[in-house]
Amino acid sequence: MNFPKQKIYKALKILGIVILVLCIGLYYFRNSLLNQAIAKVTHKMAVQYNSKFSVESASFDGLSTIKLTDVVLAPINADTLVKIKNVETSISLSNLLIGDVQVGTLKVDNGYIQLVKKGKKRNFDAFLKRDREETESNEKRKYASFAYRIISKVLNLVPTDMDLKNFKFKIDDNGKQTNIDVDKLVLSNKQLETNLHVQAKDFDQRWNIKGFADPRNKKADIRFFNLDTGAIRVPYLDQRYNLKASFDSIRLNVQNIDKSGSELHIDGYTSIANLKINHPKIASKDVVIKNARFDYRFLLGDSFISIDSTSTMQLNKIKVRPYISYDTEKDTVYTLKVDIPKMKAQDFIVSLPDGLFTHFQGMQATGNFDYKLDFKFNKNKPNTLVFDSKLNKEDLRITKYGEADLNKLNGEFVYRAIIQNVLQRPVLVGNANPNYTPLDQISPYLRKCVLTTEDPSFFSHRGFINEAFKQSILKNIRTKKFSRGASTISMQLIKNVFLTREKTLSRKLEEILLVYILENNRIVSKERMLEVYFNIIEWGPNIYGIGEASHFYFQKSPSDLNVDECLYLATIIPKPRKFMYQFNDQGNLKDYAIKNQKFLKNLMFRRGLLVPEDTTGILPVYISGNARSLIKIKVPDSTAVKTDSLAVDDEFDL
Repeated sequence: MNFPKQKIYKALKILGIVILVLCIGLYYFRNSLLNQAIAKVTHKMAVQYNSKFSVESASFDGLSTIKLTDVVLAPINADTLVKIKNVETSISLSNLLIGDVQVGTLKVDNGYIQLVKKGKKRNFDAFLKRDREETESNEKRKYASFAYRIISKVLNLVPTDMDLKNFKFKIDDNGKQTNIDVDKLVLSNKQLETNLHVQAKDFDQRWNIKGFADPRNKKADIRFFNLDTGAIRVPYLDQRYNLKASFDSIRLNVQNIDKSGSELHIDGYTSIANLKINHPKIASKDVVIKNARFDYRFLLGDSFISIDSTSTMQLNKIKVRPYISYDTEKDTVYTLKVDIPKMKAQDFIVSLPDGLFTHFQGMQATGNFDYKLDFKFNKNKPNTLVFDSKLNKEDLRITKYGEADLNKLNGEFVYRAIIQNVLQRPVLVGNANPNYTPLDQISPYLRKCVLTTEDPSFFSHRGFINEAFKQSILKNIRTKKFSRGASTISMQLIKNVFLTREKTLSRKLEEILLVYILENNRIVSKERMLEVYFNIIEWGPNIYGIGEASHFYFQKSPSDLNVDECLYLATIIPKPRKFMYQFNDQGNLKDYAIKNQKFLKNLMFRRGLLVPEDTTGILPVYISGNARSLIKIKVPDSTAVKTDSLAVDDEFDL
């Protein structure tokens, strides 16, 4: 029984002696090994990244502390990327022996990192290239293992104790400059304290970052504050993207990063107070979010990345449970699910961000609702797209309208279009206007034609057409831009009467909510909506309403329009100010315009909206009203007329 123990003790002694010899060897040859490591890095920077890496002096202080002076990393023929006067750091030798580099302490004095772009050339481009092995590999990446490996390596390079002084971070994007001076950055006993001096084109601020940071256990709880008065302004984005953003404070919390089996879990939360953003594509005013918080749970597996449904987003009083997934196991599938649990309608209204829903300010409602959205897109099977949106109401009722009083549609009002931010002439929507035309005095052919082109299911839907939304989403995904909408007559009516034509996120969101309220609370009948629509839309340059349009084009009342005239009027609605380009220099419709009307006519035949008898004896469209003066008609000289007439006579003589 003692014999095996003696062997174990002997093996341990030998192992101890080997480790001791290695430590002694490392101690005596550490400077030589350090210089070799620097030479290796220098070679790699030159060969793989076309950059010059240099260190003026490098030496060990004790067994694990390294001192470097004048460290420079500069791409060839580009601005210096990194320059540091003095660096002192310690590395865990025990971890180094097993190939795991862990930085213990770090002291940096007097240095900078700068990102410079001149024209299209950037001084960091070479470091964004993927490794050759990664590029050439055809193996499917395992997201969890890859992410955990990267996170571990990065956090191991974050020192447990850190002291930075006189360090700068600079951005110069073709003259758009931002400088961040690190006056002090101290990490000691897992407590972080940082003072930053931020300078940009039009502001100068001092920030404070403090909190808890434990890189070895992968935990952190950090807060951003402004040392000066006012909100923290986000630099660079306003110069680069015309996006102005500011906030009072931000909190970033990482509670857990853990890999269990084939899944990686990242848990924590982030919150922000008084976020203010301004961008012409978002809204015409500042958008303010008073309080927002995101309790997240990220999941990564071998073939998927997701935000788990146990995550919650809170926007003032609105709570949302999102589920977002990117899965490549069989096909590339994108999934989005949104769940708003039952909440008071009034809490929802008062929680909408200021500036994003200006027409809802002052609105009051009673009752409750809950909402669910289910979206799934398979990249390899796009036609299987799932889009399901459901809102369940419980005694929901609007008791007071805000700026957009939807009851306005039921009475007489003055409509003024806004085109390119210019307010157009007023148009009275009511019987006091001699051009106003009630729905029953509009040719039934025109009603059928316009509904066919603009909104075939107008009388059956509740403001939205799910299938149209699906097709719109598919088109936008394929073109990688918002190239197609899914606008119904209800949406066009809301946009024209209550909103502007500006292409902003704010306008679109308001349009969707107002249409839902209009259609699902039965505030206005479908017939009244259609009547108002016919009397306010633009049919030509400064021509509003069908009463003006029918006289402008045909010198007729709307009730007297024939089928072809109605087909023509329906086809010009998308671009009414360019109607004249559909005609040739003889004043006749061009071939493409005739084909468009023929297509519409055949479609209406197939749907049973027209019968052949409706078109019997109808002559080609002839513009006889004031619109004719806008058509460029070529007037032949007298000689040409006589010659042509003689030619015609000769032809008849034959």
